[in-house]
Amino acid sequence: MSDVLGITLDLEGALLRLRLNRPKANIVDAEMIAALEAAFAAHQNDRDLAAVLVEAEGPHFSFGASVEEHLPASCEEMLKSLHALVRRMLEFPVPVLVAVRGQCLGGGLEVAMAGHMIFAAPEANLGQPEMMLGVFAPAASCLMPGRVGQARAEDLLYSGRSVSGSEAFAMGLVDAVAEDPEAAVIAYVENHLKPKSTSSLRMAVRAARAGYCREVIARLDEVENLYLNDLMSTQDAVEGLEAFIAKRPAKWENR
Repeated sequence: MSDVLGITLDLEGALLRLRLNRPKANIVDAEMIAALEAAFAAHQNDRDLAAVLVEAEGPHFSFGASVEEHLPASCEEMLKSLHALVRRMLEFPVPVLVAVRGQCLGGGLEVAMAGHMIFAAPEANLGQPEMMLGVFAPAASCLMPGRVGQARAEDLLYSGRSVSGSEAFAMGLVDAVAEDPEAAVIAYVENHLKPKSTSSLRMAVRAARAGYCREVIARLDEVENLYLNDLMSTQDAVEGLEAFIAKRPAKWENR
């Protein structure tokens, strides 16, 4: 186990378990992103691997990305590294299954949506609150419409509101609801993935996801450019971030 990420193999090497290990917030900061990226890269070619479980220590999956790292001096490096992780997860050769409890917000939900399937507790709380801070959620802007449809995605991305695990399941944001989402993932892998040929499973993943991945990755590059070159040149984007860090209300100038 690293300082921020627990890494274990389970089910006779068929399941790689990656556990965010900085409770209670499990912030998706540069260190967490680097640890996840390294773990996925290290196990990408494991011949016997049938699935990955991304889970979290403590009552919450993640409160989101580091707001401090979104400030102009560091946001480019942070955003590019997060999007590299999203691409890695999107194109991972076996299913990436995410177990969500408690809060799953912002960059934490972006990481979850980069997985292939999300299993959530009914009382979990999922949302993209970036607009509250005067910024938008780049990866979520690309990932969420494919899960919930354009209209529902726009509602969540513009309002910044959160939904429960049960509501997220009803709209298609998550794929399954279970009181114990980690156990539900393990049962799914045992029953449906581990008995399969992993070489054939990899081919099935490529066949099912190739077009989706190409589309999302192309959009991700476009939206990343919009965020870095247009949004971060506005007064209100910086004001919203600085106000959040200072724990004061933002003063919008609408420019």
